[in-house]
Amino acid sequence: MNIFFFLSDTDTSDSLNPLDVLCAMLLCSDSFLQQEILSKMSMCQFALPLLLPALDTPKCTLMLWAMRDIVRKWRPHSLAQSRGFREESLVLTAMPTISFVRMGSCSFSKSKLLNDILSPSQQHHDFFIHQDMESGNVPREITDGLVEISWYFPGGRENSDLFPEPVAVTNLRGDIESHWLQFSFVTEISSAVFIVTERISERQCTLLSTLQGSDTKYYFIFNNEAATSKETLRFLKKLVPALKLNNSHVLQKGRAINQAAYVKAVQSAIAAVMRSSPKTLSIEAMAETARQLGIQVDEDNEKCQSASECAKEITVHIKDVAEYKREKLRLQGETWKNLAEVEKELCQMRKQGNVPLEKYKSQLKEKLIELRVQQHKHDLTDGLTTFITGLGLLPPEEKHYFLKWMKFDLDHIARENLSKLRDQYKEKCKNSKDDPKMFAELDKLISASSLGVEHFMRELGQFYEAEHTMVKKGKMAERQFIHLPGIAADLMLEGFPMELIDGDVSNIPLQWVTDVLTQLHAKLGGRSRMLVLTVLGVQSTGKSTLLNTMFGLQFAVSSGRCTRGAFMLLIKVSKNFQLELGCDFILVIDTEGLKAPELAKLEDSYEHDNELATLVVGLSDITIVNMAMENATEMKDILQIVVHAFLRMEEIGQKANCQFVHQNVSDVSAHEQNMRDRKHLLEQLNEMTKAAANMEKRGREMTFADIMDYDLEKHNWYIPALWHGVPPMAPVNVRYSEKVYELRKYLFEFLKDCSQNRSPKDIPQFLEWMRSLWNAVKHENFIFSFRNSLVAEAYNQLSVNYTEWEWGFRKIMHLWVSEKETFIQNQPPDRLDANILTKLKNEAQVKLRQEAEKILDNLKHYFESGAANLHLIEKYKEDFRKSANGLRNELESYSFSKLEEAIEIRKGQHKTDAILSVYKRKIEEKVDRLLNHCRKSKCKLNNDEQEREFETMWTETLRELSLIPLLKRNIDEEMEFHLRKDLENKGSAVWQILQDAKSLPTYTTQNFKMKKEYLDLKVFKGMKISISGVKEYFTQECWHKTEALATSLIDECNSYTEKRVNGKADYDETYCRELLRMINEQLQQVNVQNLHISTCFEVDLKLHILGDAARAFQKMHEEFIKENDPLQRLIKLKPQYLSTFKALYLEKDECQDRAWNFCDQCLKPALVDYVNKRLGTEIVDDFLRSEQSIEYSTRSFFQFFVLKKLLEENEFNSYLQYTKNYVHFIKTQIRKHVLKRYREQASLGDLEKRILSPIINELSDILTNSKDLKTKTVASFLDNFCEKLQQDLVIPKESLEVILFKNTASADQFSAFIEQFIPDLEKQVLSTFENLEIESKLSKLAVKPQDAIFKQMFGCGKQCPFCRVPCDAGAPVHEEHFAKVHRPEGLGKYRWNETRRLVSDICSSSVASNKTFRCAETKGEFYPYKDYRKYFPDWKIQPDPSITASDYWKFVFKEFNHQFAKEFDALPADLPDDWYKITKEQALESLKEAYALK
Repeated sequence: MNIFFFLSDTDTSDSLNPLDVLCAMLLCSDSFLQQEILSKMSMCQFALPLLLPALDTPKCTLMLWAMRDIVRKWRPHSLAQSRGFREESLVLTAMPTISFVRMGSCSFSKSKLLNDILSPSQQHHDFFIHQDMESGNVPREITDGLVEISWYFPGGRENSDLFPEPVAVTNLRGDIESHWLQFSFVTEISSAVFIVTERISERQCTLLSTLQGSDTKYYFIFNNEAATSKETLRFLKKLVPALKLNNSHVLQKGRAINQAAYVKAVQSAIAAVMRSSPKTLSIEAMAETARQLGIQVDEDNEKCQSASECAKEITVHIKDVAEYKREKLRLQGETWKNLAEVEKELCQMRKQGNVPLEKYKSQLKEKLIELRVQQHKHDLTDGLTTFITGLGLLPPEEKHYFLKWMKFDLDHIARENLSKLRDQYKEKCKNSKDDPKMFAELDKLISASSLGVEHFMRELGQFYEAEHTMVKKGKMAERQFIHLPGIAADLMLEGFPMELIDGDVSNIPLQWVTDVLTQLHAKLGGRSRMLVLTVLGVQSTGKSTLLNTMFGLQFAVSSGRCTRGAFMLLIKVSKNFQLELGCDFILVIDTEGLKAPELAKLEDSYEHDNELATLVVGLSDITIVNMAMENATEMKDILQIVVHAFLRMEEIGQKANCQFVHQNVSDVSAHEQNMRDRKHLLEQLNEMTKAAANMEKRGREMTFADIMDYDLEKHNWYIPALWHGVPPMAPVNVRYSEKVYELRKYLFEFLKDCSQNRSPKDIPQFLEWMRSLWNAVKHENFIFSFRNSLVAEAYNQLSVNYTEWEWGFRKIMHLWVSEKETFIQNQPPDRLDANILTKLKNEAQVKLRQEAEKILDNLKHYFESGAANLHLIEKYKEDFRKSANGLRNELESYSFSKLEEAIEIRKGQHKTDAILSVYKRKIEEKVDRLLNHCRKSKCKLNNDEQEREFETMWTETLRELSLIPLLKRNIDEEMEFHLRKDLENKGSAVWQILQDAKSLPTYTTQNFKMKKEYLDLKVFKGMKISISGVKEYFTQECWHKTEALATSLIDECNSYTEKRVNGKADYDETYCRELLRMINEQLQQVNVQNLHISTCFEVDLKLHILGDAARAFQKMHEEFIKENDPLQRLIKLKPQYLSTFKALYLEKDECQDRAWNFCDQCLKPALVDYVNKRLGTEIVDDFLRSEQSIEYSTRSFFQFFVLKKLLEENEFNSYLQYTKNYVHFIKTQIRKHVLKRYREQASLGDLEKRILSPIINELSDILTNSKDLKTKTVASFLDNFCEKLQQDLVIPKESLEVILFKNTASADQFSAFIEQFIPDLEKQVLSTFENLEIESKLSKLAVKPQDAIFKQMFGCGKQCPFCRVPCDAGAPVHEEHFAKVHRPEGLGKYRWNETRRLVSDICSSSVASNKTFRCAETKGEFYPYKDYRKYFPDWKIQPDPSITASDYWKFVFKEFNHQFAKEFDALPADLPDDWYKITKEQALESLKEAYALK
């Protein structure tokens, strides 16, 4: 039994040698993948294949192209003192090459020896694969003849560097006898060749003798036995003259020498070679040797060479990078920088000075166009033409080669330039005194010496943008560059990064990026759902490397090429993974480092970082915050910036996830050890959130958890350093890759969960976010500048739904109230006690609660429905919830007051009903007597005689009755009494005004005009007024606000009066008291008291409002008397009594007549009343579902269509009414719209029929069912009939009693006749409506459709404190008022004091400027517009989302400037010139843009 079985050979039959795997992989890869593989191997410090053995080709291949992408940095000892360094492309770096080859068999591993030679003493590394590595002992199948190459680069540390200068080391796999071609190549390129062998035979000696004359040095490495062999020594002596050998050229390992000493000896031999001025060759130079020997070079294919020539055409002319950029890439120079500054100034207006605001904006817009014109004047340079040809016309593979060549050439040129500039900088530092100007100049040159493909793409973007502006402004028609976005989109699809933010000017070329991504969306056939991942961090903390490692990307990471701005790169998600992730692509955004030293000197570097962070965080689903652990201060700074960004996103409803990556933490226990650090980090984040919330002027206390779903354990990652050891010879740390892979795995899991909760953005949505974020970022106050059409769309959609739910609730309550009013009308007096009101109110409460809960459930389900972008409007959910509760309270108040009113009316009617009953009994007695008298008369009375007899009886009876007519009251005197009582404590002046006042009905609100006496100007005497005109300014301001207050109060009070008049009740003194309470409540508001209104205004306003009300209430009172006076009601019954008398006298069977009378006198008025009670709600329902429904679907849409119609009509008076009295104007518009729609009888007739049909069917059913009851008398039949209908119809009791008077007909017969008359009755009821004019119909309705629609559409009615534009909020209850588009303040009657010209400034521009304002609220003190919320906290005035957003009102103002001036007693505004160029079409477009209806 072999006790050492575990040392026996392991079975290698299923294994492959790693070198075979590598060669097979390279042979199966295309040139670009080969390049990628070798770049990664180089980072890992693995030896690279220099000559790939011939398998599918006749000859082996030199891997020149595959190594082109490798760049190395080192510090030769010659630069150690100055601490300089060299950086160069590996294939272009000339250095000595030392080659190691094997001759014959060998008892030790050459590769293992090489690893020892190249490894520093403390840091062993396997550069070459050897037999003692895993699977290294498996026999090689295809790699004999492979020549590998590795390098040694010094780090400038004399005591630890193995060699002072770089050296290349090649290793030929296999015996030189079998691979003489490779060996010949190696001897040609090497300064020294080390031949490892056991012995030298005669054949080998002969072969080696052929190398005579070679200037390469040859060394022999023997082990102990070989060196003592006589035969070997003999042949060695033979080779001395041919190979110029001496003792130092033979290295033997004696038994006494250990491995370390032996390695040292070989290293010394190599060092000796390097000291002896060896030949130096770059890999590019080696290619020439290879070609001479007939070896293939990988880049000698036609496509690669033709692409290289194409690139050379461009790069050959580049010597000085800064100069080339200045001369050849002209559009991205100063002009682009100026453009970016003007764009930002348009948003911030810091340099406005004394120029009027809108004029200044116009000047800036002109300047933007001028700069674009300047750009457009430039022609394409030859280089750019070639570049476009390379991208647009070359086949895909050749295009890839072309871009690679461009990158290699440009990087090489930029490195050379940078190196020279750094040397100059050092020299200046040594030799000159501190000259800040000179150093600033050099700094600028160093910053400008970066040149890459992105600069050429940027130039194309600028050509495109300039041309687009020219076309838009109508300065040119034909387009030359329209195909460029398509080219850029193709590049993105092929995996090239695209510049999102130009870091040199901190700007986004918006049109270019938009059109490129739009093209990309089109090329993808609209399937472009993306998840966005961004990395943020301090400069040079390895952000790009992290992304490249995580996703295999190619973001630039070489020295001098720090990312500037932000680049985006598209990763396609494979089909089987698309379902899981819920997206088609992952868009990765790489950003420039925050806290960049070159920007630190700039004043606005903090803002620059904030802008960048806000933008990319806003666009992202996941943000990786990359932090280097060794830099705590910078970490704190960057956290502050990131917290600001996340806070802003939380406010606008965009909650991204954040992962903190702590780099350079190598300890295995890092996660456990850093628990305290993580807690400390969270504390810091909480502090920063609090500070950021204060800076962003957020009212509430906030912690990091409020703005971010942050898990202390899951969202922190500790990643070791990228390099294992000290560069330049350090390989990549395996743990780095493993940890990055773990992070990537977690991110994918997170993204899967993410996609279930909300759908990813597609490209159009991403673009919309980008536009909104960028616009908001350019303004200083981000949160109040953010406007986004995706948010607007989601908000509008919710508003549309809420409007439907709201109307549904209102309709149900209107119908319920109508039913209960009918029920009350049908109750006898003894049942109308307090209990019935309590019972009905409880019933109302239950109904209201059920319906309110329905809305809240609808709201909940809507937010769970997965509708688009719901997460963006999560913060508005509470507004709509409050609105639902507010609606419930409003409808509760409405229902209760309607129930109370109905009971009061019914009680009032009972008093008159009782009197009427007495009268009717008397009349019926007299009719009975007359009947008996006439029957006893011998001669038969003809018709005229019957009527004469009846008339005599009627007159006598009325004379006998003690008639008490209802008392007619003098309403105006009563109201005047209440007014005097209300004003009794206001002093003698008020008493005097009342003494001099005319009678109340002579006052009308139409005649109410503002007077100087209405403002108490004495208050201005106490103010410190140093500037002339301030008094006039305040008088003007208070005047306008007081006038607006009066208009608002008049509207409100008139509306209340109208509501009361439409009820059927008699006048009650509480009506007058309520009007006075409404006025007093408004006048006591703080903002009203700031207007310094005199008591004269209060008295006059009350007189005018009560004057209108007194006339209306007097008329209402008289109507009530007319309707309810018992005598009048009795007289109305006279024809019925006459016809009954005649029928009884003639002893006719009057069953049919009485049945018809019942239909005509009782059912018909009840049915007309039934239709009137319901027609209003049906009209609203129909109207909101008609083709106009879009206009009335939300307050916002309604506002848009009102403004659109105004523009179409373009009449001054309409605009004047709209701006002057918005409420009245809107009511009138809605009324006109309703009248216009229903003026055609047919449309209303259908609705009337729809309402009438169910109740007619119900009547028929009751009549059918009554046959089974077998009622004997008509009275009991009618009792039963009326009881069944008491919830639906109010059947007039007096008419009913006349029909029952002496009615002896059979109940069945009576019922049958009614049933027979029903179809005619239906026709008659409908014809009653048919014959009415629409205005008359509307006036009779219980629910006035125009009022109900107004309630739905009007909103809160609050107006902007500066321009008086109405609030557009969709939720009836909301914490903030906002308007989609603001207007020039002159349209709100403001004018300049000095010039008396109307003001053309627009508040949405003012809030972004450095302008100040003063008003009654600020007590005359100037205050910055930016801080307007201190005085108007409930208004959110957002800067315009684009430079054309206010074009609508600019157009209106320029059209009617003179008319407005005349109307407002001012001079016309001094408008900017460009306002006069705005067309009607542009005005409409700007309106569509503002309301997101493009």
